This record gives sequence, structure tokens and C-alpha cells, in this order.
Amino acid sequence: LSENSHFSEICEKCNIRFIGPSSRAMEALRDKAVSRALARKAGVPVPPGSEGTVESEEEALSVARKIGYPVLIKAVAGGGGRGMRIAHNDISLKKCYHTARTEAETCFGNSGVYIERYFENPHHIEFQIIADTRGNVIHLGERDCSIQRRHQKLIEETPSPLIENKYKDLRKKMGRAAIKIIELAQYNSAGTVEFIVDDNGNFYFLEVNKRIQVEHPITEEVTGIDIIKQQILIAMGEPLKISQGDVHPRGHAIECRINAEDPYDDFRPSPGRIEMYYQPGGRGVRVDSHVYSGYSIPATYDSLICKLITYGRDRREALDRMSRALGEYLIAGIKTTVQFEQSILQDPDFRRGVYSTGFVDQLLRRGSQ
Repeated sequence: LSENSHFSEICEKCNIRFIGPSSRAMEALRDKAVSRALARKAGVPVPPGSEGTVESEEEALSVARKIGYPVLIKAVAGGGGRGMRIAHNDISLKKCYHTARTEAETCFGNSGVYIERYFENPHHIEFQIIADTRGNVIHLGERDCSIQRRHQKLIEETPSPLIENKYKDLRKKMGRAAIKIIELAQYNSAGTVEFIVDDNGNFYFLEVNKRIQVEHPITEEVTGIDIIKQQILIAMGEPLKISQGDVHPRGHAIECRINAEDPYDDFRPSPGRIEMYYQPGGRGVRVDSHVYSGYSIPATYDSLICKLITYGRDRREALDRMSRALGEYLIAGIKTTVQFEQSILQDPDFRRGVYSTGFVDQLLRRGSQ
């Protein structure tokens, strides 16, 4: 319901303050295909692809041949990597097109899909924005979300090592692009504008998440801004009391999503009872979770059981604190991603900040050899 424009509209008609964007803003960004069109209108680059939803297999083939393989078939109402398939030729496109539509209908009640060029191993970088109801919009910097499995995020950090080490000029360019899109949509509340960046430093708009993100705590840690508080104040009609010039990120923050999954069995969910639970703590460690010893992980919901966040004066200190925290984390009775994420943190390439969205698959392949 957090991104449901009809629900937001019902709240408005019933004189209920919805803590989130207005129904009008949601409609302006109602799905990924519409958001792409808005981004183009704002002068923000988007990946080459279909103009809107693709209604038939024949149209899908025509679009794919025009932009060139490989292509990505994406659910317009998608999220969490669902309703998304990669096609490398005409044969796989036919299969992937129907599979993506079926999964989209099952997960989101909307079978609409669109097609865009698939970039091999890009960097996934997003900008946190806050906008009030009076036209004031700011961004709180970027988050690098490139450590993913099945197009779902595992580890996020801010600032992005790619931008810090290689493309510092992108921070202003992408921040301005994010604000342009949000202003054109007349958006209000907190939200996230997502981009991909290729190895040449070119960025392309992906989508707008019209809600608070799982990874928002790392932005709070480096900016000192309570994003949830800002959401509530905006819903109350308060103007933003923070300008872009007031945003001064300091230090480095990392978040590991601790999931009840088996990373070495294709991230198969691991529901069951937690027999023993001990969470880490100490300076620079934040744990956002709902579980405890004796808690039963259901098989019918998302496998996320905790967000583990560490903060440091620099990236090395944040990484060291995360490594210690993961080493102290005890969750017995189910399989989790804790040890796998520990192995990511020890990887030399990750330590140097050299990684892309294909990193996890590459690490698993190396481990199986």
C-alpha cells in the first residue's frame, strides 16, 4: 500500500493524512514505463528500450532487434527483482517474455512489461530525496547498491566507492537529475531515484521508489538526518527546514541485509525456528530487526530478518566494524546470509571498492571452482 495511488487517494478523501506521496504524485510515477517517459521529459538519460508496455510477443521481438541483444524484460509494476528476465536472442526472448508477464501478474496483479537494453555488470546507484508539499526538493547523496543476488540488494554503502574513487563529478550531475524528475512529478515525501552507471561513467535512469527504502539507515548515519521524521513532518504539512546547502555527509556507512536464506543453494529461503539469537552491538553498530530466540521465520513472507548497519570515519573503519559485527552475530536454527556476507567483506576487490552488479555471481563461481 505504500506505493498504491488508489489507497493514497482514499486516505485523502477520508481526510486521513497518508505518510507518503500524494495520489497525484504516485500517478505521475505510477509504473516504470511511465517513469521512463517522465525522465526523458526531464532531459535525464534512460536506457534504450520500448516507449511503453510491450503488448505482444511480436512487438517484443521487434523492440529487442531494434535496440540489440541482450535485453532486459521488466515488469512495469515490479520490485525486488521479480518479473525481470534477461534475453540474449530471439529464442530466449519468447520464453522470457511470457515468463516475466506471468510472474508479474502473480506478484503484482499487473502483467505489463517493458523492454530495455541490458548492461553487463553495471553499477546500481540511487539517490535519496526528500520533497515537501511546497515545491522544495533536496537530495541526501547517493547509495551504492551493486552487491545483489537475482537483482535484489544484499549490501549497500554510502558514499559510493565508484563515485568517490573514479567519477566524483557524477554526484552533482546525478543529484540534479534526480531532483529534476522529482520536481516534474510534483512529488512530496521521501523517495529514491535509482540509476545504473556503466564503466565509462554514463548514467541512466531506472525508476523512482515512492516509499522509504530498506537501506535508508546508511544515509541517516552519514547525514545525521532522520528521514522518517522528515516524512512525518511533510505529511503534517510542514515545509522542509533543510536546504541542499545544509546536507554535509560525513564518514562512511554500510548495511548488510541479513536474510533467512542459503547463499550456497541459490539463496533458497530457510524458514524455521530461531533456536538461539545474539546480536552485535557497540560503537558505530546499528541493528534494525524484529526477531528473537524462539521466533519462527514463516515461509510465506520476505526472508529479510535484520538490517545490520555500521558507521565509521572512513570506509575502512566502517568495513572493519561490519566484519566484527558479522563475526559476533549468532543466529542458530536456520541458514542465513551472515557468513556469505562476511566472505564478501574479505574479498580483495570489494575491499578496494571495485565491484558491480555481477560481483556476487562471480564470487560464487570462484568458490565452486
